[in-house]
Amino acid sequence: TVERIYSRGNPVGWGKILAAEYQNDGEVFSAVLFRKNDEQYGYFFPDGRSLKRMFLKSPIKFGRISSRFQRRRFHPVLKRYRPHLGVDYAAATGTPIRAVGSGTVTVAARRGGAGKMIRIRHNSTYQTAYKHLSRYAKGIRSGKRVQQGQVIGYVGSTGLATGPHLHFEFFEGRRYVDPLGKKFPSANPVAKKDKIRFKEITRLALATLPP
Repeated sequence: TVERIYSRGNPVGWGKILAAEYQNDGEVFSAVLFRKNDEQYGYFFPDGRSLKRMFLKSPIKFGRISSRFQRRRFHPVLKRYRPHLGVDYAAATGTPIRAVGSGTVTVAARRGGAGKMIRIRHNSTYQTAYKHLSRYAKGIRSGKRVQQGQVIGYVGSTGLATGPHLHFEFFEGRRYVDPLGKKFPSANPVAKKDKIRFKEITRLALATLPP
């Protein structure tokens, strides 16, 4: 079901998908658009779970993984073995870097071998770090709130780097984790205070789908 946009009583185009169903391995899944206010909206399963993941799969839209998370890797600059507790994305200097999740910038500064870097606290459990940047996006500074997918900086080779790339780190608590091998939770579900309205909207939306 898709909303229709009208101007002076005449249809002029299509808006958002209001409700949809899809089948995967014989199982049918339903999703409903729930507007929280005039600016924010999201798609949710009928039980209130969000279809949106808490984190993007990659901080770069178009980049090649040049080095994976490893407990022991030969460092190309230091010429010795040491842990590589992140993922490297090779990309041209100036390639935009996105925040993989919403959160608050806690560091936006030059830090030794990391070069120009950004660290984001997403909640009490998860943090991410973005290193070797060439520059920061406009307005990015410590204390700044950022949204998932927002450009926060640009690929570079500052610090200990042999060429332009992004070194991306993911923290769960105070522990490094491999973001490529971790299954992260969905984004926040429908809030308890919105559940009654959500259930009514879901009932009406699903009723418009073909049998």
